[in-house]
Amino acid sequence: MTDQPLISSPSIFASIRSGQALIVGGNRGIGLGFVKHLLKDQRFDQVFATYRTKTAASELLELAQTHDRLHCIAMDLTDEAAIESGIAQIKTMTPELHFVVNCVGFLHDGAIAPEKALRQLQPDHLMRYFQVNSIGAALLAKHLLPLLNHKQPNVFATISAKIGSIEDNRLGGWYGYRASKAALNMLLKTAAIEYSRRSKQTAIVLLHPGTTDTRLSEPFQRGVPPDKLFPVPKTVGLLMNVLGNVTLDDNGSFFSWDGSQLPW
Repeated sequence: MTDQPLISSPSIFASIRSGQALIVGGNRGIGLGFVKHLLKDQRFDQVFATYRTKTAASELLELAQTHDRLHCIAMDLTDEAAIESGIAQIKTMTPELHFVVNCVGFLHDGAIAPEKALRQLQPDHLMRYFQVNSIGAALLAKHLLPLLNHKQPNVFATISAKIGSIEDNRLGGWYGYRASKAALNMLLKTAAIEYSRRSKQTAIVLLHPGTTDTRLSEPFQRGVPPDKLFPVPKTVGLLMNVLGNVTLDDNGSFFSWDGSQLPW
């Protein structure tokens, strides 16, 4: 008896014909890049994009003036009530989502910077990393479930980072950012297991975008080779290629920008 060839699951994107997309943190950087990309993709009837404050979302809000398919929604991922309110707005316009990418992340601001040594650790700074990078994504998974639990295959992706891989940590440093991304990975890996029972047509995946030329990475670009510093459109194109190959069998996976799987 000959072995039967393995039959791989079809990609989720292959099944999307008239979909609804949500980009969380769509007001700048990679998130805004995803919004612009999806507005060119006629498979998506509506594109929802969230922003935290209007002052930081001028380009996104201007884009909505010329694209009827784009709906902008205020949402602060550090505030569960704001998450719940934003998703409630989406529910008034569509009963289901097919493609969700969470692009919200925090690395530094005027007061907080990545720690190089234990002596630099401050509890309030660590809490900020976890609030933005870890807890918010888990609350999204909590409140998005009704919009993703339907008969059509769908994907919920979150931008993580290779630096959150415990196995890959060989340099140390960046305590808060590393730990918050590792926590993000664990929270969504666990959510993926629950979704496999409660929302069987959903694949939850984590994505490492590489180093992208955004405000987040700007202070840390000096040692990055030019060919490894991606402009936003390139990063979005690479990640869309990865997401275009995601199947339901990939639920709970951690992918790099080149499609390879990363260790946890």
